[in-house]
Amino acid sequence: MSSVKTNSGRSLPDGLSAQTLAVRAGQQRSDAGEHAEALLLSSSYVFADCEDAAARFAGDRSGNVYTRYTNPTVRNFEQRLAALEGAEDCVATASGMAAIMSLCLARLSAGDHIICSRDVFGSTVMLLDNFFVKFGVEVSYVPVNQPDAWREAIRDNSKLLFLETPSNPLNEVADLQALAKLARERDCLLVVDNCF
Repeated sequence: MSSVKTNSGRSLPDGLSAQTLAVRAGQQRSDAGEHAEALLLSSSYVFADCEDAAARFAGDRSGNVYTRYTNPTVRNFEQRLAALEGAEDCVATASGMAAIMSLCLARLSAGDHIICSRDVFGSTVMLLDNFFVKFGVEVSYVPVNQPDAWREAIRDNSKLLFLETPSNPLNEVADLQALAKLARERDCLLVVDNCF
């Protein structure tokens, strides 16, 4: 039996198709034996005792604390998406801007440099120019469809190459292979926001 590949080129678990993973991966059935996963709408969770609550809030013990941090319904989605992509794990956010902010906060420090395509969502530009620049992160903007411009803009302190493809609003298409090669050569993270 030939192995099914994900978009990232990784093999899916033996015997499982992408269609099966799309509806079953990450599913945690309760004692009720439901066919579809339950939507857990609770904002908070019950703890065994004060010590259990303190350990969970401190991150010393796993378990749900507050739905803004963890939620079984969201976790199910994350596990399913990771399985479909052949990824180790996944993090879901409430919006695309929350995803971009989380990524930048996790990967950037004062003195770092981002190269960003010129035609990205306006809120992305506002986030980079009005927030990260205040904290010492430098940003350069280049045309998304000109790999040589990206190569010319890269610096020793460049950490992220950020783009949308197709771009918003001009629908320009990036040469992802060329940009991935550049990112690998310069030990940068290539970040692609697929908005369409």
